[in-house]
Amino acid sequence: MKTTRRIIQCALLITTLAAVFLVGANAEAWCPFGGVEALYTYLHEGNMICSLGVSNFFALGAVLVITLLVRRAFCGYMCPIGTISEWLSLAGRRLGLARPVVPARVDRLLGLGKYALLGVVLWLTYRAGELMFRGFDPCYALISRHGPDITYWAYVTLGILVAASLLVTMPFCRWLCPMAAVMAPFSRFGLARIKRDAGACTGCRACAKACPMAIPVDQLSQVTAARCLACMNCAEACPKADQGALTWGPPDMLGHRWPQAVLVLVLALATGVAVGASYWLPFPSFVRSRPVPVPEHVATVDLRIEDLTCRGRANLLYWFLDRDRSDLYYLPGYFKIEAWPGPGWSRVRISYDSTKTNETGVKQAITEPCFDVQGGWRPSPFRVEGHDPLDLRPRP
Repeated sequence: MKTTRRIIQCALLITTLAAVFLVGANAEAWCPFGGVEALYTYLHEGNMICSLGVSNFFALGAVLVITLLVRRAFCGYMCPIGTISEWLSLAGRRLGLARPVVPARVDRLLGLGKYALLGVVLWLTYRAGELMFRGFDPCYALISRHGPDITYWAYVTLGILVAASLLVTMPFCRWLCPMAAVMAPFSRFGLARIKRDAGACTGCRACAKACPMAIPVDQLSQVTAARCLACMNCAEACPKADQGALTWGPPDMLGHRWPQAVLVLVLALATGVAVGASYWLPFPSFVRSRPVPVPEHVATVDLRIEDLTCRGRANLLYWFLDRDRSDLYYLPGYFKIEAWPGPGWSRVRISYDSTKTNETGVKQAITEPCFDVQGGWRPSPFRVEGHDPLDLRPRP
């Protein structure tokens, strides 16, 4: 059991780091907590917070489905912070570092911290319209490319987490992770659970000692604790597990055991569906329309635009398209922009009245300077793939 979980943890961590540092992928676009942070803005405005995409919603949905079926297995098998924190704890044991005993009452009290942090993060994100947790997020400090958007506090938080993980098993996951707070009500009613047969149990407490989340497994008939990771360390540590003392599976079926392969299958299917959905249902993460009636003759043009990195840049693109009538590159008939902001070249779909303008006019409005009454002429920061503005300018 443990070997299978270690293989999955290692494979996903390597895949994540390779995607970020070798391929240049945007890891934030697949963070399930990003879906939580962006939900209000997307429902209210139809737009995503900077650096996020609708893929965050698919990731969030997959994690919640996983949680409903196999509890917080995402944390125990897939989350990079959970993996690194757990490995650091194992390293602390190997190094013989003194490990403080956290009383159960203190443990429960500290566990409330994740709910408080979730409330603060969502409130600040709502007020600012930006990812306020990013400045302190240890996960972002680990899997970003360490650009100017990384703050000093993210590294400080990461350093504290590393030090704490050497002494206490998975402290961030147990006490502070806001995503854990989101998963808690779903995990509480999760289908699969550890079940203990009191008749076969010898009371050795090996199960409780092996639990990374400090759940008193030896005192429960069924583990319904929201923070259960479905790691099955307890079942592997139980000397009577093969006699049915501890089994993992559906409720009210004492002695009925599911193999770990069921859990792995749930993780694989949910992840596969989330990734597939992001391609099958490519909803734009930025949508903005001009307050004009939809024309009778609608045409659309799909472009790839450089430097459209976030919602702020998408709003700037809208500003370039929405030029004043006196502007040389005024775009009549344009009425809607749909975009997928991100690093590198981003996809943009622009809808317009085909009787009033054309694709060339759209490209010129994007790439040519625009007059700002407050700051004068403003050059465009955007480039359209395959379009050279100099080819269309009149020669002297």
